[in-house]
Amino acid sequence: MTLLDLWPLMPLLILVCGSLVILLCGAVLPGRYGTVVGVVACLGAALWALQVPPQTTLPALGVAFTPFSRLFIVLFMVTAAITLLLSHDYLCRPGMNGEEYPATILFAAFGMTVLVSSATLLNLFLGLESLTFAFYILVAYDRTRPTSAEAGLKYLLLGAISAAFIAFGIALIYAGSGTLYITGAAGAALTGPTLAGWGFLLAGLAFKISLVPAHLWTPDVYQGAPTPVVAFLSTGSKGAAIAFLLLLLPHLAALGPLRLPLWLLAFLSMTVGNLAALLQPNLKRLLAYSSVAQMGYVALALLSGERGYEAAAFYAVAYTAMNLAAFGVIASLEKTGSRELVEDYRGLGYRQPVHGAVLALAMFALAGIPPTVGFAGKFAIFFAAIRSGEVALAVIGILTAATSAYYYLRVVVNLYMRSAAGEGEGEAPTVPEAAALALASLAIVALGIYPAPLFDLVAAVLR
Repeated sequence: MTLLDLWPLMPLLILVCGSLVILLCGAVLPGRYGTVVGVVACLGAALWALQVPPQTTLPALGVAFTPFSRLFIVLFMVTAAITLLLSHDYLCRPGMNGEEYPATILFAAFGMTVLVSSATLLNLFLGLESLTFAFYILVAYDRTRPTSAEAGLKYLLLGAISAAFIAFGIALIYAGSGTLYITGAAGAALTGPTLAGWGFLLAGLAFKISLVPAHLWTPDVYQGAPTPVVAFLSTGSKGAAIAFLLLLLPHLAALGPLRLPLWLLAFLSMTVGNLAALLQPNLKRLLAYSSVAQMGYVALALLSGERGYEAAAFYAVAYTAMNLAAFGVIASLEKTGSRELVEDYRGLGYRQPVHGAVLALAMFALAGIPPTVGFAGKFAIFFAAIRSGEVALAVIGILTAATSAYYYLRVVVNLYMRSAAGEGEGEAPTVPEAAALALASLAIVALGIYPAPLFDLVAAVLR
């Protein structure tokens, strides 16, 4: 290994150095500069990834910095930076203003970078578990709330089971294919231990992206964890799991025996997720079940072959923007008290117009109403599914998406069509929150009105 080999590894080194600087600064100036250093490190890693020449591989380390990895590194770094901005004022509560929080966010971003840069199954697993380990800490970070500790324990126990499934699956794939390199392992025939390995791998990843029936942890963790952490968990973590599948599935000659379990996962997630969300009075639990349904659409895309992979990559970006906007508003509002129920948002659109407008925009996008990025993403998924012959599942997806409009628009109705007595004007978002909400909102609108460049980009990086 030479010094030149370190050049493409710089995004990883920047994140590591950023974490160390935050921890060292925290020893001298506790609770200060963590957000600034974290945001600078994330943006520095993203900019470095953009300028590194593509197709640089390091066989000795089992990593490859391809156009695919550069796209997802930039996405994850922007997501981590927005999460830090949303967390800055939220963490001013007693007992939460510690330097370990931004350092752990960077550690999770490090795991995501390793995952999308992996050329071997071993690095894929290490990257996935590195980011998951960081989330075990972040979910239980609010020591003042018992529900946070409970959510952390549930996520830890079920996450350990998921990790065991994925590790056992990788071991079986290695036993059947004789290699840990992704191209060789995924290209092996789907028979015997290889097929069993893929089954275990799919089951473990179903937990990571909350597919039914491995979704039961999602509502409890979303409700109990600090809201900025939920914003990061629901976007970065799920985006990483989608990237995991996109690194493997395109190398398969055909889905073969994997088609039926993937079909069932997509069907159950779209139907169960949307039906369960219909009855939720708690906004964070509603968004948790919504995420189950949204990941069902992604599973439908993964079932649809090449065009479906492009649609899944596009939807990973779209879903990140939509969820950062939705949970960003909730996190900003929770500075002045808990707002868990949908009824708590009555008349908010008039008292706090910025928060109301961004939350309404996020709800419209998640419902798939044009001209938002949610509409473009769902259209691409259903178009790819119909073109690949998955007409029945596409029709079910369209019907469940139409059903989901009820619970998303229920939030908008509370924002603008119902008034709450006895409440005065609310607080406007702070500068970091306004920057984060503006970036997410801009992405929702811009990619909804003009999605072609992103579609062209994901098509190019997946070739």
